[in-house]
Amino acid sequence: MKRIPPRPDIGQLKKQAKELLAGYRLGDPAALQRFRAFLPAARGKDDASLLARSLRLHDAQSCLAREYGFPSWADLQVFVLARRALAEDPALALRHWLRMVYACDVAGGNNGSRPAVALRLLEDDPALPGDDPYLACAIGDVDKLRRATAQDPAWVHRAGGPLHLPPLVAVTHSGLANQPGFRKRLYDCAKFLLQAGASPDQAIGNRMLPASVEHPAETERLSALYGAADKAHDARLTKLLLDAGAHPDDGESLYHSLEAPLCTALLLEAGATISGTNALYRALDLDTADALQLLLAHGGDPNEPPLGPPTSGWGTPLLWAIRRRCPIEHIHALIEAGASKDACTPDGISAHALALRFGLPDVAALLGHADDDADIFAVDDVFVAACARGDLDAARAIKAQHADVIARLDAARLRMLPELAAQGCGDAVRAMVSCGWPLEVRGGDIDGSALNQAVFRGDAALTRFLLAQGANWRTLHGFGDNVCGTLSWASLNRPVADGDWVGCARAVCAGGLPPMRPDPGGEDLVLIGERRYQFSDEVADALLNAGSLST
Repeated sequence: MKRIPPRPDIGQLKKQAKELLAGYRLGDPAALQRFRAFLPAARGKDDASLLARSLRLHDAQSCLAREYGFPSWADLQVFVLARRALAEDPALALRHWLRMVYACDVAGGNNGSRPAVALRLLEDDPALPGDDPYLACAIGDVDKLRRATAQDPAWVHRAGGPLHLPPLVAVTHSGLANQPGFRKRLYDCAKFLLQAGASPDQAIGNRMLPASVEHPAETERLSALYGAADKAHDARLTKLLLDAGAHPDDGESLYHSLEAPLCTALLLEAGATISGTNALYRALDLDTADALQLLLAHGGDPNEPPLGPPTSGWGTPLLWAIRRRCPIEHIHALIEAGASKDACTPDGISAHALALRFGLPDVAALLGHADDDADIFAVDDVFVAACARGDLDAARAIKAQHADVIARLDAARLRMLPELAAQGCGDAVRAMVSCGWPLEVRGGDIDGSALNQAVFRGDAALTRFLLAQGANWRTLHGFGDNVCGTLSWASLNRPVADGDWVGCARAVCAGGLPPMRPDPGGEDLVLIGERRYQFSDEVADALLNAGSLST
C-alpha cells in the first residue's frame, strides 16, 4: 500500500489519476496492471476486455485511492485535507477527525461519517484523541473510561468533549463500529457506562444543518438506542440498551433500524410502536419485503395514513408501494395483512388504475377492480397504461382514433411522465414523448421535469433523447434550480449505481448550456453563466473540455 506524505497535495493526486487514465487509454501494460490489481471491476480481465470497458476518470481515481488504502476517491480527498490540517492546525484537525467519526446529525454540517478515513488518521497519530474520556468513547477505549470514572464518577451523566455529547451517545453513534475490531470495543464501553449508572436514554438534539453543535434542534432527539440500531446496526448493542431500560419509542430508532431486521425485531419485541412512525412507508423503499413483513407481523396497519410529504399525496401504503413500483412480494405482503384493494389516492385514483398508470399490469391483475371503476374503461387511461408499459404501437393506435387524447389528460395523468422518468422507466418515457406528451411537466420526489429526473439518475441515453425532443434544461425543479443543479448534486452523491453523469454532462452541453469556465475565486468550482457549481472531477472536466465551451 502506498503511503501518503505528511503534507499531501490533492492537485498532485488528481494529476496522477489523469496520468493513469491516459496510460490506460494508450494500452500501457503498467497502467492496465494497476487497474487489474486495485479496481474490483477490472480484476481478472485480459487487456482486450479491460480496454473494452472504456474506463473513465472516476475509475482511475478509484484505482488510485485503493492503491493508497482507501475505499473511494472521496475518502482519499477527505484524508488529504485532514492530514494537511494535522500538520498545520492540530485543533482544526481534531474537528475534522470528529466529522469523520460521526455523521452530520451528531457532528454538525451535512456530510456522512467516513470511518475508514478516521481510522487511517488514528493509525497515523494514535495520540489524536488525547486523554479526553469523551473521545475515548468514540474509539472504544474502555480503560480510559475506567480511569475517568475513578477520578469523577459523575462524568458518565454529563455531556462533554468537543462535540458536547453524553458518553453513551458518543459510543453508540461512533462510525468506527463498522471498522474491524471496534464493534466489541464500543460494546464494552457501553456496558461499562451502563454499569456505572449512565442512563440508557441519553440523547442529543439533531445537529444537521440548519442546526449545529452549538444550536441543536431540540425537537428532533437522537438517542443512544438510535445509534445502536441504525448507525451501528448492532443487535447485541441494541439488546444491551433495551435490557438496561432504554425506551424503544424514541421517535427515530424503529424507522431507521429497518435495514437491520435483527435490530428491528428487538425493538418490536420491546414494545416499539409502529403507528405514527412512517416505518411501514420506509419499509417500502427497501428491495426485500423482510422489514415490511416484520412490521406487519407485529401489528403494523397496512392501511395506515401517511404522516406527511412525500407520502401524503398517495394515501395508503399500498398506493405508495405502487408508486414506488415495489416488487410484487411487497404488494402480496400488504394484501395478506389486510390492505384495502379499494384504496384511492386523494385525487380519487383507484389502486387498480394507479397500477396500470405505473405500467404494472401484474399488480393490477392481483388487485382486480370494482365494477364501478370507470377509469379502466376510459380511453385516456387505456392510453396512459399503454405508454406506461412502453407499448408505443398500442399508444399510437389509440391516438390515431382519438387525436385529442393528450389534450384531454388531467394534471395527475400528465405527471406520469416525470414520475416514470424518476423510476427509470425509459421505454415508457420514450413512448409518452413520442406521442406528444408535454415535456416540462413536473413531478417525482424532486418535483422536476423528465429531463431533471433523467439527469438525476445519470441516464445519459434518456437525457439525450429528451433534449433531442426539445426538453428545456432551464426548467426548474422543486429545489429551485435547473438541470445544472441536478447534475451537480447527482454527480457528487451518485444516487444511482452506475449512473453516467459524464454522458449527461456532454448531452446538456450540446443542449445549449451557456459558456463555462473554472471559477477563479474557488478551487474545483465551475461558473455556468454567473452561477457557481461544484461537480465531480470527471463531470467538471467534461463540462470544461466540451468543444462548444470556452475555457
